[in-house]
Amino acid sequence: MTMEYEKQLENLAINLFEIDAVKFGEFTTKTGLKTPIYFDLRVIVSYPIIMDSISKLLYEFAVKDNNCDHLCGVPYTALPVATLLSIKAKMPMLMRRKESKSYGTKKMIEGHYKQGDTCLIIEDVVTSGSSVLETINDLRKEGLRAEEAIVILDREQTGRKNLEDNNVKLKSLFTMTQLLKILVANKKITEEMSANVKSYLQNVQAPVIATSLQRTLIPYEKRAEQATNVIAKKLFDIMAVKKTNLCLSVDLTTCTQILNLVEEVGDHICLLKTHVDIIEDFHLDFTKKIKEMAQRHNFLILEDRKYADIGNTVSLQHTKGLYKINEWADCVTAHSLPGEGILKALNDQDNERGVFLLAEMSSEGNLITPDYTEATAKMAAKYPHLITGFVCQKRDTFVDPGLIQLTPGVQLESSKDDLGQVYNTPEKVVLENGADVIVVGRGIVKAKNPKTQALVYKNRLWECYEKRISTSK
Repeated sequence: MTMEYEKQLENLAINLFEIDAVKFGEFTTKTGLKTPIYFDLRVIVSYPIIMDSISKLLYEFAVKDNNCDHLCGVPYTALPVATLLSIKAKMPMLMRRKESKSYGTKKMIEGHYKQGDTCLIIEDVVTSGSSVLETINDLRKEGLRAEEAIVILDREQTGRKNLEDNNVKLKSLFTMTQLLKILVANKKITEEMSANVKSYLQNVQAPVIATSLQRTLIPYEKRAEQATNVIAKKLFDIMAVKKTNLCLSVDLTTCTQILNLVEEVGDHICLLKTHVDIIEDFHLDFTKKIKEMAQRHNFLILEDRKYADIGNTVSLQHTKGLYKINEWADCVTAHSLPGEGILKALNDQDNERGVFLLAEMSSEGNLITPDYTEATAKMAAKYPHLITGFVCQKRDTFVDPGLIQLTPGVQLESSKDDLGQVYNTPEKVVLENGADVIVVGRGIVKAKNPKTQALVYKNRLWECYEKRISTSK
């Protein structure tokens, strides 16, 4: 940095002190920490010369040579600074809302952008980094790449590390240490006041924020490491190794039909979804053969039983009767409608199994509400070793990267059948809705050449997944 730049930085520090943007005393930060120094940069909007100085310094420091596609100020203090920078750099600006509108588009991010665009974050002060991460997470939900933030002041209280842990690089005009040094040198504060603040910095750190990279941006192999349920872990590993996120819904009614089809397409799927109660000639030898195929072709078996009864009945349905589902299915589906009893019953079974809870449906006019979906996710959190994931349509149903979003209702082109089943494209369910494992039934089962069609689905779905995770790189 040039001596002229250093002088401008020094003048800015003094000006901020003189307009009470920097205060010494006893205060409480947003994160609840007691602090002997407080920064109220909201006052700078009343001082256009200081605003101009800040924007010029930030431009020279971090914006001028940056090749990002957009700027985005953290609401609200940083918005006027981001606006000035946008004009100076002739760089498009995006705005993040604190909450989405209840009407119109209901968007959180305002402005024109496309998936994969990069965005530089502008903030005034960083303590824990939580405000920056809130903005970044909303940007990433829209498919934007947000990996760098520039701030006026880094308080040096865990914020930098929290951001780095979430794949965000932080640059600051000042650190707290640098600011104190300038104020002492210019006799604005005493050495004692400076020492008091430094002692505070050494002893009080902001809360550590857990890594919150959007689960849909994390590769399957990394998510396998975060999975608690053994089946989720296996399924992530299979997808990563076979390079497929295709689940075949084998809705056929004879054992021979099913076995012949699975033999054809087994190399292209990660999961086989069965409806055992529609098989007209079911026999236990069938389950032995399907298990052998699963091992040979390296896929798992999901029995789409959709359990929806009291715990005792579900326990009997799972282990007794003609089908003895627990002996051959790696995982099953279940409704949360009966309450926790259904999960307690399934949790008492073999712990090498898993459950996909039905949180949303793809059929037109279904009665599942957002409150029901939210309650389902909360119920599942009590059984981390049992739950493999959720059958759902939206990416925000859950955030845990160790769980799997299983999404049905997929065809190469959007459509709707005569019974109200709504079909979405691979691009829609993977890129927009966040699906991890995608269920395809009639699109393959009814095809003239199921093997060829399975390969088409496999490749297209995998391309969508690779495009999705590329936005975090």
